[in-house]
Amino acid sequence: MKPWEFEWRRASKQPPPEHGIKVKKAGTTWWGKQWLDALELVLRGDAGRLARGRSYARTGRAHDLRVTGGSITAQVTGSRPAPYAVQIKLRALDEATWTRALAAMAGKAQFSAELLAGRMPEAIDEVFRTAGASLFPRERADLVTDCSCPDSGDPCKHVAATHYVLGEALDRDPFLLFELRGKTKDQVLAALRAARATNTLPVSSTRAKRRRTKAAPPEHETTQAPPHAMPPRVTAETYDKPPSALPSLHFSFDAPATHGAMLKQLGAPAAWHGAQSLADALSPLLSAASEAARRIARSEPAAPEATATKAARGRSSSAPKQRRKRPSRDR
Repeated sequence: MKPWEFEWRRASKQPPPEHGIKVKKAGTTWWGKQWLDALELVLRGDAGRLARGRSYARTGRAHDLRVTGGSITAQVTGSRPAPYAVQIKLRALDEATWTRALAAMAGKAQFSAELLAGRMPEAIDEVFRTAGASLFPRERADLVTDCSCPDSGDPCKHVAATHYVLGEALDRDPFLLFELRGKTKDQVLAALRAARATNTLPVSSTRAKRRRTKAAPPEHETTQAPPHAMPPRVTAETYDKPPSALPSLHFSFDAPATHGAMLKQLGAPAAWHGAQSLADALSPLLSAASEAARRIARSEPAAPEATATKAARGRSSSAPKQRRKRPSRDR
């Protein structure tokens, strides 16, 4: 065997393992795409290594992916018999930044509702930027990568493959973004529930309270409204008439994207001790009631199953009853 032929055989790639993670399409959600953009914008890897990393991810060469706090570990099968060990660390946000971000999220009902329903609000990064940071890596110092391969490129194709595998994982579970930045899903949702339940923010808002206290007049002082601001006198003729023109109202009867989101936002009461969560128990009932109300509002016919059931009940109730003959008595 010639020396060059031996080198080629030794460098040939190992087959992908059976438990490899085959990425079909990463970045299908906006947050998954943001993560993949960080690979190109923050790490600034060359196109060749990124392309080989995508190929590795699609063929299932990356496996054993684990996310623990801000650390991502994985193994990638390459040319050597033993897989390469990959580690990616994302810098965790400090507690003060998290406190400000949680306060801003709790202050917006839409953010709380979407997060409690398992969705990531599209303007979530604006909240973190207001708090002085970003949920996604923006600087090279945010990401620390390491691979046991001999390639000195940063990122190497094994690190790039891990990024793409993680991008698909983020598509399925956006709360991994919070965990990578230092907070678990349960910690974030618990803070939001507590803030919404007490109607207070998890951050000290003494400055705002001081402004309101200074602006408010003392309790012993009363402010008399000017004569023109006094409400008109109500008579028998004007009792059922509005004092001013009512605003135009617009209604939407589209089906909600997630049923029972309000139940998830409120959380379970203290008296609930069922094995199933209160939201899961009541969600089917609320869904059925919401669908019935929507059909009534739109004057739509009832569902075929409901119509057939109603007709069957009607037939059974309207069926003539046979009179039972009384036995004749022999006289």
